[in-house]
Amino acid sequence: MAVSMSDIKKLRDLTNAGMMDCKNALTEANGDMEQAIALIRKRGQAIAAKRSDREASEGCVLAGVNGDFACIVAIKCETDFVAKNADFIALTKKILDFALANKVADKDALLAASIDGRSVADLIAERSGVTGEKMEMGAYEVVKGASTVSYVHPGNKLATVIAFNEANADVEAARGVAMHVAAMAPAALDEASIPQATKDSERAIAIEKTKKEEVDRAVEVAIKKAGINPAHVDSEDHINSNVTKGWLTEEQAAQAREIIAKVGAEAAANINMVKVEKIVDGRMSKFFKECTLLDQKYEGGGDEAGKISVKEFIAKKGISVVAFKRFTLNEE
Repeated sequence: MAVSMSDIKKLRDLTNAGMMDCKNALTEANGDMEQAIALIRKRGQAIAAKRSDREASEGCVLAGVNGDFACIVAIKCETDFVAKNADFIALTKKILDFALANKVADKDALLAASIDGRSVADLIAERSGVTGEKMEMGAYEVVKGASTVSYVHPGNKLATVIAFNEANADVEAARGVAMHVAAMAPAALDEASIPQATKDSERAIAIEKTKKEEVDRAVEVAIKKAGINPAHVDSEDHINSNVTKGWLTEEQAAQAREIIAKVGAEAAANINMVKVEKIVDGRMSKFFKECTLLDQKYEGGGDEAGKISVKEFIAKKGISVVAFKRFTLNEE
C-alpha cells in the first residue's frame, strides 16, 4: 500500500530512523504506525546484535550537575562521523538529562531505566539500527557532595565531574579543578585513596627497576674500563650487528659478553638494599605527586597555574574535594 509523507515524517519523529527506513517499515506494516515502530526497533536490535563484536571507539561524552549530584554519560559508536551527528548527540543528552533528573545510581540502573516507554538500552540499540553502527554505553560515572561541578572538553570526547564538601563552593575555582582533572588525569584523590594493592605493585616494580639500574651501572663501568663502548654491547643483537659492521672485534665481543655475565651476576648478588629502598622511597613520592589530585601541580588556569599544588589551591579558595570522576575517548 502507498504511505503518506505525513506518516513517514511522524514515524521519523517518533524513532529518528531514516526516511527510507520509515517508508519501508510503514509499507511492511500496511500503514499501522505501532507495528512500524516495532519493526524499526527490531531492526535496530538485530543490527546491534550483529555488530556486537565490532569495536566502538568513538562516541559522545557529556556531563552535568543537579545540585549535590553530578554524572558523566558516554555513548560509544564506531565512527567519528556518527559521533558528530546531531541526533546521536541529542540521544546522549537525553540520557544525561534523565540521569541527572532522577539521580540514577549506576550504569545498570540507567540502562534498565525507562524513557518514553523504552529502556535506555533499547534506545541505544534502536539508534544503532538507524546508523548501522555498533553503539553501547561506554561509561556512566557519578559523584555526590554538598556541591558539584562538571566540565566537558570541546569535542565531546572528555568530561569530568567533581564533588565538594561546601554547599556554596567558589564556582570559578571549582571549574578550575574540573579543568585540571581533565588535563592532568589524576588516578586518585590522594595517597590514602590509592588501593594498597596498587601501592604494593608500584613499589615492587620500582624495586626491580632500581635493582636492574644498579646492576647495569656496575656492568657499564666495567665495560668502559675494558675500553669498549657500552652502547655497542647493550644487547646481543647490537653485539652481533656491531661485529658485522666492524665496530667491534670478535675478541671485544667475547670480552663484553664475559663482563656482562660475570659483573652482572656479582652486582646482583651484592645489591645494597638500603640504598635501593631509599631510591624507591623517592620514586614512590614522585609517583604520588604525579598521580594524586591533591599533590599535583595545579593546572586549571589562572595566575596560580603551575605555581602551587591543587591542595594549596583549594585551601586558598576555601573548598575541599570529596570525589572526582573523569572519562575520555581520547588515546592517552
